[in-house]
Amino acid sequence: MTFFEAPEPPKRRRFAGWIGLGVASIVAVGLLVVPTGFVIERPGQVFNVMGQIDGTKVISSQEVETFESESRFDVTTVSLLGNRESTPSWVQVLYAWADPNQVVLPLDEIFPPSFTAEQFRAESSLQMEVSQQDAIAVALKKLGYQVPRALYVNTVLEDAPSSGILIAGDLITSAGGVPVDTFDAFKAQIQLAEGTPLIIEVIRDGEEISLSVTPSLNGEAWVVGAMIGYTYNFPFELELQLGDVGGPSGGLIFSLGVLDALTEGSLAGKVHVAGTGTIDPEGNVGPIGGIALKMLGAKRAGAELFLAPAANCQEAIGQIPSNLTVVLVRDLTEALDKIEMFANGEQLPAMQCNN
Repeated sequence: MTFFEAPEPPKRRRFAGWIGLGVASIVAVGLLVVPTGFVIERPGQVFNVMGQIDGTKVISSQEVETFESESRFDVTTVSLLGNRESTPSWVQVLYAWADPNQVVLPLDEIFPPSFTAEQFRAESSLQMEVSQQDAIAVALKKLGYQVPRALYVNTVLEDAPSSGILIAGDLITSAGGVPVDTFDAFKAQIQLAEGTPLIIEVIRDGEEISLSVTPSLNGEAWVVGAMIGYTYNFPFELELQLGDVGGPSGGLIFSLGVLDALTEGSLAGKVHVAGTGTIDPEGNVGPIGGIALKMLGAKRAGAELFLAPAANCQEAIGQIPSNLTVVLVRDLTEALDKIEMFANGEQLPAMQCNN
């Protein structure tokens, strides 16, 4: 019997195979470690403001009685994967693009180039603090309380235009000669001043002081480099505890929760309500981001009724999960009316967007 040895593959072919393997390895490593320039949004946790977090009631007070409720009011959130210091991998981005329950966004859209992750967290935390204060104030005014308000300096950033001029605790009364009692009004005066000195009147240690700050350009906006918050003279102390959650979008649900906690009975009966939306000191509900993901998170948590800001109608109308009733609200009063209608089994108006 004769045996034949298989001929050895040509060296050129073997070499090409190694090159192909090397290229594939480089691509695979790149998909895992090369920065992408994107972040990924997903449905986040939901938090029942009528419940507890880590054994502590979300809404509580040592100075006034609060009441238990059978209603559930969920704050909805989005979970963000990635930041300026660490972006998701290309594998994660490609998977998210193919997943209708995730959204891929440019990094600069969420984290401005001039913002570090630490600055982003600080601003997000301040937005939540302001939102909670507004939510409490709106609810208390709905209950008939008088709630005076003032702007104050929460934090001054290092090497910012306000550094060494404004200090934490300053109460801001006017800017550019115009009285201001909202952050938007103060911000408007900063934009009008552009790069020229802005006169800011503050109260410091009970004394009125006039200060001059020259805004600097940060991206497309003029800034003074100070975190501004609201301080209210509440008739009693009320604590809102929601763990490590930032941003202003829980304002509407917080107001509803405070109303429910401070009145006997259950505001929505046994209905499971979820929602989102900022709330301003006058009770107006403002738009937010990630509405589709928040509706999906609410549905997964078992919500029956979802309150959406009217300004988010176009984004929401084609993304409503099955078996979730979504209604548009423009202010706290409308939210209360539609909750009552739903709890009573009444027909809710059809969801229509105004052009």
